[in-house]
Amino acid sequence: MTGATDSDGGVAEDVRRPSVAAVARDRRVWLILAVVAGLLVCCCSAVVGALIALSSGLLAA
Repeated sequence: MTGATDSDGGVAEDVRRPSVAAVARDRRVWLILAVVAGLLVCCCSAVVGALIALSSGLLAA
């Protein structure tokens, strides 16, 4: 027995990790990025809204 081989017939230990382009094609990566971007936008807009409300005197400090 010579060891495990991959689908191309090469030795499994010689298989390289997936490239950035291959990872970018994965839908889970885009889903995670979309969730993070959404949270970032929501948090930033809440902070900016609170600062505008404080500066215009709508909220009592």
